[in-house]
Amino acid sequence: MCGFAGFVSTKPFAGAEVVLEQMGRAIEHRGPDAAGVWFDHSLSLGLSHRRLSIIDLSEFGAQPMASESGRFVIAFNGEIYNFRLLRKELEAKGAIFRGHSDTEVMLAAFEAWGVEPALQRLSGMFAFALVDKRFRKLYLARDRMGEKPLYYGWQGESLLFGSELRALRQHPAWQGAIDTSVLPALLRHNVIPAPRTIHQGICKLPPASYVCLDLDHPQSGQLPETKRYWKLETCFEERSEFTLDSAADELERLLKQAISDQMVSDVPLGAFLSGGIDSSTVVGIMQSLASQPVRTFSIGFHEKGFNEAEHAAAVAKHLGTEHTELYVTEREARNLVPDIPGIYDEPFADSSQIPTYLVSQMTRKHVTVALSGDGGDELFCGYTRYPGMLGAWNKRSSIISHLKRIAGSLPPGLSARLIRAIVSSQKSRSLEGIQYQLRRIQSIAGARDLSDFYRRSVSLWPDPAMALKDAGEYIYGLNRTLAEGIPDNTLKTLMWRDLNWYLPDDILTKVDRAAMACSLETRIPMLDPAIVSFALGLPEGLNLQGGVGKQVLRAVLYRYVPRQLIDRPKQGFAVPVAAWLRGGLREWAGELLAEHRLNDQGYWHTKRIRWLWDEHLSGREDYSFELWGILMFQAWFDHNQS
Repeated sequence: MCGFAGFVSTKPFAGAEVVLEQMGRAIEHRGPDAAGVWFDHSLSLGLSHRRLSIIDLSEFGAQPMASESGRFVIAFNGEIYNFRLLRKELEAKGAIFRGHSDTEVMLAAFEAWGVEPALQRLSGMFAFALVDKRFRKLYLARDRMGEKPLYYGWQGESLLFGSELRALRQHPAWQGAIDTSVLPALLRHNVIPAPRTIHQGICKLPPASYVCLDLDHPQSGQLPETKRYWKLETCFEERSEFTLDSAADELERLLKQAISDQMVSDVPLGAFLSGGIDSSTVVGIMQSLASQPVRTFSIGFHEKGFNEAEHAAAVAKHLGTEHTELYVTEREARNLVPDIPGIYDEPFADSSQIPTYLVSQMTRKHVTVALSGDGGDELFCGYTRYPGMLGAWNKRSSIISHLKRIAGSLPPGLSARLIRAIVSSQKSRSLEGIQYQLRRIQSIAGARDLSDFYRRSVSLWPDPAMALKDAGEYIYGLNRTLAEGIPDNTLKTLMWRDLNWYLPDDILTKVDRAAMACSLETRIPMLDPAIVSFALGLPEGLNLQGGVGKQVLRAVLYRYVPRQLIDRPKQGFAVPVAAWLRGGLREWAGELLAEHRLNDQGYWHTKRIRWLWDEHLSGREDYSFELWGILMFQAWFDHNQS
């Protein structure tokens, strides 16, 4: 696990190596163990790398690294879990290796098979910049599911790229203008989905994709075509030969293989354990494969309803792990909030970012690598919202027709009197509050299809135009055209949507930035390509029974942990933001939402936001979800633009 950055310049400039060192220094937290730069004057191209030593701690694992022939040079972030198998195959073809790093194997694979064929054979999490000196090309590529980040884009006469935006900001060509067109998506989802970023001209490379830049003919301002080397939709073809027991047998086999591969490390290794289905399954199998107690880590809160540490402790005791837990006070968690913009580098407002960082910080004191259970909900139909959304959509047309019939039979003017009656009967809710909720209902009712219904339903703001002066929206994973091969108006429609935006843009971004801020590598066995293909090919009815998902995953888990330790309502990894905004964070939030500040920025409908803030402070409504995205943007703005 590391970080990298670099640039291609269409015009030579002095001090390129110094700039590369500065870019690398900006992401030192991703790789505190070593640093390296490489610059080729004939290509006007440079690479900077920061190393977190995990595999092959010797100098033979240092980067940027050149292939044996010298044709390829790479700066790489991530891990290739099947590198040992690939190495054996390459050695049989005559490849010679100096060390035992996965980076060296990748380079030999590119030499032997070519870039795209090699990409198709890599199993792991990765992002890299690869220079082909013979054919004078630059490749930027990212792993299948989007575990590792890669930003890139033109700023003036230079193409900049890297693991985090903060590295790109060190280049003298950096302009950094804010792209206000992404703010509606931020308000809807508390994240900025790929391919856009907060900055004009800078993109996120989508998962399972690569770009290739011709270094002899780089065209300033024009990005190369994005190509996909793997398609998620190919995994959705259903296989009906499985029963629940046989599916559990196959999943257990695949998980054992993936977890065994991901337990390979030359540094101390452990796992996050929340006590839920996903992390307990991973830890249960880890412990069955280990010769000594596995190190496990969880974090707890004293607030009732927000604590899963006691469940994690019970699972750890049953499995016999060496368990460490940290109970965090409200004040300790709140004190982290002002630091979030510096951790996430781009406006990011999933409030579970706070416990994710705190558990990563605690874990890094003991180990350098931690496995997690992320991905289980998206792959095994685990979210309770999936069957609920599908059922609501299927009933939607009949409900709306019924309401229209009722409305048509009412005397003129009764609807207005009805609203006033509702206001008088709900003294805690203002007329504007009811209108706000009606607007949400109207937005959802106007959905064109299940995908649009889902997008509107999971949007935190029913209409971002209520808060933003410029509320145009762009294409991303929730509103792009449904891929060929994905069944429409089914549970798998929703799963495909989440795998294309929620998993990479929220969950994986949250984990990567929080962990890497602490120089901790995280690994996610559920996202092994073989497991992804297996899970998405299962019939819906096998995973979802009686409205309860993850049936196949549960069947595996019950072989390691008694069901009475697991079967309980899903709690999530949340913090009590609503209460904090009325308490310890009130002054911080009030300054960020000050009327003069909102007016000066010119992005916002100040009156609407101030109304939300006042309503929330009064306790009449909980608008913490709507406000948190704005607050995280405001905090980021202060951190990066002042």
